[in-house]
Amino acid sequence: MQKDFKRYTITSALPYANGPLHIGHIAGAYLPADIYVRYLRAKGKDVTYVCGSDEHGAAITLRAKKEGITPKEIIDKYHEINKKTFEEFGIAFDIYHRTSAPIHHETSQEFFTNLYNKGEFTEKESEQFYDEDFNQFLADRYVTGTCPNCGYEAAYGDQCEKCGTSHNPTDLINPVSTLSQKPPVLRTTKHWYLPLDKYQPWLEEWLIEGKKGEWKTNVYGQCSSWLKAGLQPRAMTRDLDWGVDVPLPDAEGKKLYVWLDAPIGYISATKEWASQNGKNWEDYWKKQKNEADDACLIHFIGKDNIVFHCIIFPSILHAHGDYILPENVPANEFLNLEGEKISTSRNWAVWLHEYIEDFPGKEDVLRYVLCSNAPESKDNDFTWKDFQARNNNELVAVYGNFVNRAVVLTHKFFEGKVPAQHQLEQIDEDVIAEIKNFPSKISDSIDKFRFREALAHLMDLARLGNKYLAETEPWKLIKTDKDRTATILNIALQIAGNLAILSEPFLPATSAKLMNMLNLDNNAWSEGGKTNIIFAGQDVGQATLLFDKIEDEAMTAQIDKLEKSKPVIETTDNLEPEKAVIQFDDFMKMDIRIGKILEAEAVPKSNKLLKFKVDTGIDTRTVLSGIAKHYTPEEMIGKQVTILVNLAPRKIMGFESQGMILMAEDKDGQLRLIQPNEAVQNGSQIS
Repeated sequence: MQKDFKRYTITSALPYANGPLHIGHIAGAYLPADIYVRYLRAKGKDVTYVCGSDEHGAAITLRAKKEGITPKEIIDKYHEINKKTFEEFGIAFDIYHRTSAPIHHETSQEFFTNLYNKGEFTEKESEQFYDEDFNQFLADRYVTGTCPNCGYEAAYGDQCEKCGTSHNPTDLINPVSTLSQKPPVLRTTKHWYLPLDKYQPWLEEWLIEGKKGEWKTNVYGQCSSWLKAGLQPRAMTRDLDWGVDVPLPDAEGKKLYVWLDAPIGYISATKEWASQNGKNWEDYWKKQKNEADDACLIHFIGKDNIVFHCIIFPSILHAHGDYILPENVPANEFLNLEGEKISTSRNWAVWLHEYIEDFPGKEDVLRYVLCSNAPESKDNDFTWKDFQARNNNELVAVYGNFVNRAVVLTHKFFEGKVPAQHQLEQIDEDVIAEIKNFPSKISDSIDKFRFREALAHLMDLARLGNKYLAETEPWKLIKTDKDRTATILNIALQIAGNLAILSEPFLPATSAKLMNMLNLDNNAWSEGGKTNIIFAGQDVGQATLLFDKIEDEAMTAQIDKLEKSKPVIETTDNLEPEKAVIQFDDFMKMDIRIGKILEAEAVPKSNKLLKFKVDTGIDTRTVLSGIAKHYTPEEMIGKQVTILVNLAPRKIMGFESQGMILMAEDKDGQLRLIQPNEAVQNGSQIS
C-alpha cells in the first residue's frame, strides 16, 4: 500500500555541465520525475523538485583542457544552455541550482566536517596514478584502460560506460593517462576514506530486507550484487585543482570526491529554494521529532548512478544521522538510438535543444514517445520511424481526433455551448462508469513508477471516447433526435475534460490547450473521473488541432543528420580475420540476388528470429533471420535485401527457411542490412 507523506522531496540526477542534454538523459532521469512531480502537485501534495548542474569533477576539467578554456567558462556555458533547454521543454523544477554556488561548497564542507568529527573517515596513504609529464595525480576520469569486468578497452578509471561496473583506476588493465597518452606511474598520496564495509550490515537490513518487493527489480538486483560482492572503503577526497576544498588544515590541494559533493547538491539546492520561498529546508530533508512519515525522498536516475544513490549516498546520510533516507530510487535503464548506444563523443544522439529548434511546439510529442517507450526495466530503442508512427497513429489519430470531433460537433449542432444530458441509455451508463475508473488506474500505475502503463491507461480514455462516438453516431442522430445527440456530446465533452485533467502530468502543454478550449480552470486530480466537470450551457472554444501529422521528409532529415555524424572511416578493431581462401568456382556456386520483404512477423517463442515473406524475383518464399534484436518487423516491410537463394532449405522453430538474408556485423555487434544504393529489379543477381 502506498504511504502518504506530508512532504515530498524529488530529485533528478545532476547533469554534468560539460555538454548539452540528449534524449537518453531525459528518458532516464528527468521526464519520469517531472511526470511524478506534476502528479503529486495535481493531488495537492507539498512537493519540491530540485536539480542543478554538477560542476565539479574531472569531466569538467577534461572538457576545459580540450577546448583550451577554464573550468568556470565551461560550467557557465553549459549551465545556461541546459537550464534554458529544461525550461523550454517544460521540466518543472522548483529550482535548477549549481554546485559551484557558495551555499553548496559550505553545505558539502559541513557534511565532511560532521563525519570527520565523528571519526567516520579513515585516513590513509595509498598509491595512485600520477602523470610524470604533467606532474599531477590523475583523477578517475583522467585514466582509461580495459575494463576488468567486460573487456571494454575505453573504460574510465571510475566506471565502465559499456557494462556500468564501478571500479578504481588501479583495477584497469593497461591504464593510460588521458593527458599524456602514456601509462601513468604509481605514487603515494593521502586521502580520507568512507568505510563502506562498516555500513554493510546496516545496508543489508535497510535495503536488502527493507526494500525487497518495493524497489524495481533492476535497482534491487544491482544493489544486491554489490553487497554480495562485499563493500570496501572508498576515498572521499581527490588530488584536484577544481572542486570543493577539503576543510582540513593538512589537506592543501585536496578536493571532495565529486560523488560526495554532487548528491549533497540536492540539499544545497533545497536550501536555496527554501530561502527564496519562505520555507524551512529541514522539513524536506531532516527527521522530525514526534512525527511519522513526515517527509519522503525519491531519486530519479539512470542505471549508471544506482550504486551512488542507493549505497554510497545513503551511507553518508546514515553516518550523519539527521537526514531521511530515500524511500525509493526508481532508476531507468538506457535508451539507445536507432539500434546503437547513444554516444556523445561520436555525436550519435538526439540533442534536446536541437529537437526544440527542429520541432517547435512539439515538446509533448517527444514526452509522449519517450514515456511510451521508456527503458523502465530494460534498455529500449528510440527510432525516428517509431516517433513518427506514435505521433500520427496515436496522438493525431486517437487523442487529437476524438477531441476535435467532440468540439467540432458541439459547435456544429449546439452553437458551441455544452448541451444538457437527457435520458441515459445503457451505453451512456457503461461509459460513465468506465470514466470514473481512470484516475485510480492511472494513479495506481504512477504510484508504482510504471509510467508507460499509466500513459497507456490515459490513451485508453481517448480510445473510449472515439469508440463511444463511433457507436452512437451523433452526426446521424441529430437529424431525428436532438436530445439524444445532446446527451452523447455532453458525455463526449466530459471525457475530453477528463483527458485535460489526467493528461497534465504527461502532456502539460496539451492539457493547458485543452483546458483553455473547454473553458476549464480546475485541473486538480480530484476532479478526474467526474462526469459533471463541464456544465450545460458552458461555452466551448473553437476546435484547434492539438497535434498535427509529421511527414516523411522531416524524419528523413533527422536520419540524414544522424548518418552524417558517423565517422567516414570505421576502425578495424575487433574485426574477424580473413577466412580461408576459396576458388572462383566456389563463389560462382552461390546465387545471391536482390529481394524485397513483402511480409514480416516475429517467430513465436523466439526473441531472435523474424519470419519474412520475400519476393526474390524468381518466386516468393519464406526466410527466417535472427535479427529481431536489431530490426522490428514493421521497419523491414518494403525493404530490398540481399539474399542467398540457393542455400539448402532448413527447418527452424517449426518453419522451413528457404534462403539467407545477408547482413554486416559492426564492431559493436550491431547487424546492418546489405542493400543496393538505389532500387533495382527484384531478382537481380550479385556478381
